[in-house]
Amino acid sequence: MSLSRRSLIAAAASVACAFSAPLALAQATPSEIVLAIVPAENASGVTQRFSGFVDYLSKQIGVKVTLRIASDYAAVIEGQRAGNIHLATYGPSAFARALTTGAKIEAFAQDVNLDGTKGYHSVLYVRANSNFRTIQDLKGKSLGLVDPNSTSGNNVPLFEFNKMGIEPDKFFGKVVNTGSHENAVLALQQGTVDVAANWWNDEQESNLQRMARKGMVKAADFRIVHKSDQIVNSPTAYLSSLPPELKAKIRTAYFDVEKNAPEVWKQIAEGKSRPWQAVDNKAYDPIIALNRFVDDLRKKRAQ
Repeated sequence: MSLSRRSLIAAAASVACAFSAPLALAQATPSEIVLAIVPAENASGVTQRFSGFVDYLSKQIGVKVTLRIASDYAAVIEGQRAGNIHLATYGPSAFARALTTGAKIEAFAQDVNLDGTKGYHSVLYVRANSNFRTIQDLKGKSLGLVDPNSTSGNNVPLFEFNKMGIEPDKFFGKVVNTGSHENAVLALQQGTVDVAANWWNDEQESNLQRMARKGMVKAADFRIVHKSDQIVNSPTAYLSSLPPELKAKIRTAYFDVEKNAPEVWKQIAEGKSRPWQAVDNKAYDPIIALNRFVDDLRKKRAQ
């Protein structure tokens, strides 16, 4: 059963209307479109994978596109809320957070796995040469989480720990926020933490596999000790206020990238995923409920 269908998450249906992004009045086409990417990997990696796409998108929509690599998830949320970022890729929790904090945005494109599925997992890695086999083996050890707005790197792990009856601050000797998914793996490699949260699609694709392809780590040096149920895949969203004709051009450019510019798509996906497919805000109602659950947990522990 996927995470989106768990009893906790089912409550999201009742809040869907309250938190879906209202349409704003359309404005004139901007002279420049800013595309922001959340920091799932280091800046050079993002630039390398998306530089060709930025040029392609500029030509397809007839407007200059500038790539902005955000310092953290909150910067993307605030940028879209302020209207300074026209297009943004998100993790599910960060997108849900943007919606519930007033960003007037619309999800239009969703990541798709190589097998056609549209979900991924949160995993907890340990070093392969360690003696840790279960979460219970890690009592008193150091946990590495990602950004507080990360789905797989923070919110789902907290949900999973709660199911196990574990309060991270009490169970682990130390809890570290590493910032990015890459940093979490590197912290584990260097021994700064004993277990680290990360995203994982399948055996073929994950943040770990992506890092291994770049020569940053060896995938065989790490082992999964826990995997969550499936989480809805990440969205790309644009401002609701963009002109309808510009939105249509953007959607077409995204959905037809493999056909129109196969080398550009190869640079982004590295043969490990299919082109984006259509999605809307409603798909992330379960993640709104997940965020609320995690927020409630934090409030209780702060009391």
